[in-house]
Amino acid sequence: MNQQVRALAAELLGAFFLLFIGGLAILASGGSVVAIALGFGLALLAGLYAYGEVSGGHYNPAVSLGALLDGRIDTSTFVQYVVAQVAGAVLAGLALLVASSQDAVAATATLPAEGVGAGSAFLLEVALTAVFVGVILKVTTSDKGGPTTFLAIALTLVAVHLAAAPLSGASVNPARTMGSAIVGNEYTAVWVYLTAPFIGGALGWFLYQFVTGKGQT
Repeated sequence: MNQQVRALAAELLGAFFLLFIGGLAILASGGSVVAIALGFGLALLAGLYAYGEVSGGHYNPAVSLGALLDGRIDTSTFVQYVVAQVAGAVLAGLALLVASSQDAVAATATLPAEGVGAGSAFLLEVALTAVFVGVILKVTTSDKGGPTTFLAIALTLVAVHLAAAPLSGASVNPARTMGSAIVGNEYTAVWVYLTAPFIGGALGWFLYQFVTGKGQT
């Protein structure tokens, strides 16, 4: 098995870990935002330690877009990673379906909370994805973080969920949204979560370049 195949397998499995464990946390939490945030954050941390050194540990098309814009992967790898991530998300949705029901999978979908408009959810997803991707781009090139790099990424996802899970669902990950939407047949405002994270990923890369001076020649 060549390195590219191993990397794609790592992205699929990492996305599966993140979304299966995160989905279970939603179903088991009784609505506790802290439990949901920790479920997703710790699942990401596990996936990073398990497979991050193989593929870079993206598990998220918006993160892969940031890596593409930063020249860390090429366009072909970006497309392949996104396919693998979505496949992992759908498999996670199917695993949740086997463990529960389609209604339960639909309950894990990302959608605006009651009283939160699609426009507001869109802005939240853009802003929080920018923060998430910006942190990832910075800590993965810094020699100061050392062994705390994976922890910083996971804790940022915890913070994102604490801030926005009760409002927009805190997707910041198009693959996450697609997995629960397809398997749970829940497409409410799905356009928000398939567009905003990509815009946020590009914005996060731009701000990373601007603040760190990486784009200066």
